[in-house]
Amino acid sequence: MSHILITGASSGIGQALAEYYAAPGAILSLHGRNLDRLNAVAENCRARGAEVATLTCDVAERDAVEGWIGERDAAHPLDIVIANAGLSAGTGGGGETDEQTRRIFASNIDGVANTVLPAIARMRPRRRGHISIMSSLAGFRGMPGAPAYSASKAAVRVWGEALRGALVADGIGVSVICPGFVRSGMTKLNRFHMPFLMDAPKAAAIIARGISANKGRIAFPWPMMALVWLAAALPDGIAHRVTRTLPAKDPAPI
Repeated sequence: MSHILITGASSGIGQALAEYYAAPGAILSLHGRNLDRLNAVAENCRARGAEVATLTCDVAERDAVEGWIGERDAAHPLDIVIANAGLSAGTGGGGETDEQTRRIFASNIDGVANTVLPAIARMRPRRRGHISIMSSLAGFRGMPGAPAYSASKAAVRVWGEALRGALVADGIGVSVICPGFVRSGMTKLNRFHMPFLMDAPKAAAIIARGISANKGRIAFPWPMMALVWLAAALPDGIAHRVTRTLPAKDPAPI
């Protein structure tokens, strides 16, 4: 019997991961901001035989998230925690607004810390467990069309990579997930061509296999990953000339 906690499970990759893990004997703790969508995902997972508990809140609400993780771990010790919840924002030609920037950082950085830190505190005495942090291939090079999003994903990527080494002696595995474009509510706002666009169930299967193998970095698809690594390795002047020509997202509230 495995207990898996997933934030941002009401849509996109989080929903696909919940449905991937849903099976008889599985215990799922699912978080989301949209109550109706989260309840629908929970019912679908229960129909597949899983035991499901839910929480609806903003992951930036530290006390709510920390308290829930403590309650769920006390009920059934957590085996896998996937800090998946996050925000993006349409940027259009004007860039991310001040408010969007602050909300993206609060969700994508603080929200990840609010999930990961209490999970580590409970796994450490048992000397087992696995933490997975959702970053992005956008976290390897700052993208002018989404500066706050790129920065937030870079921050949690580097933090996760460092945690992997820091926690190995405690018996806790850490994976950093770096997907490319995956069909979701976040990417449907994009009005530009998204190379190697992948369906969420396929992405979830790749992620779950990587977690099972305790991979430090789960980055996909490989052609997009190669392009991103190349962009990150380019001299700054050349990279700037390339990335400034990339399309920006359409404006969208968060």
